[in-house]
Amino acid sequence: MAFGTGLAIYFIIWWLVLFTVLPFGVRTQDEADDVTLGTVPSAPAKFAFWTVVLRTTIVSAIVFGIYLFVTQYLGYSLDDLIAAAPDFR
Repeated sequence: MAFGTGLAIYFIIWWLVLFTVLPFGVRTQDEADDVTLGTVPSAPAKFAFWTVVLRTTIVSAIVFGIYLFVTQYLGYSLDDLIAAAPDFR
């Protein structure tokens, strides 16, 4: 796999994992009893940007490592992985 291809795949995985990791450990303003005027009560009380970035990077590296192992060392291609997925039609 070329470096650019690997980087592009990692970038896509990182963005998908970001939206999966975002709600973990979030306390809403309503739960913290500190609702700021002009915001919805379900808004985060304190947004920990660097914690989310770190969690996303770690999980993405693990997922990319699994992808790399399956495609490079086991010899499966992306088409093989798609063909092996169940058909829900």
